[in-house]
Amino acid sequence: MVERKKNQNDGALLSEVLKAASDPTRRAILTLLAQYGPLRVGEIHARFELSLNAVSKHIKVLEGAGLVARRTEWREHLIEVQMGPLRVVDDWFASLRSIWDLRLEALDRLITQGEAKDE
Repeated sequence: MVERKKNQNDGALLSEVLKAASDPTRRAILTLLAQYGPLRVGEIHARFELSLNAVSKHIKVLEGAGLVARRTEWREHLIEVQMGPLRVVDDWFASLRSIWDLRLEALDRLITQGEAKDE
């Protein structure tokens, strides 16, 4: 397995990704794009009870965080999900999991030692 080098900008990217994904509409847009693949802005708009302008603003926030990319085919703008930035979120959760794993192992040792003393 190739390990990705930690970058000092990971903290800033993590904050940006979490901030962008904190809104339920933006999460719904990401889910929609992950399920159906690239969609035109109008197709995304049709799924929400929001103005086209509001949907466009949500897409721009997602673009700013690198969670979606816009590509142009002729006169159509297709929006597609980008999973790469989610790696920093996964890395952060993995570090939290490892902390809890260590704490649970220590707790297990304490319980096991306590049971051994009781015998």
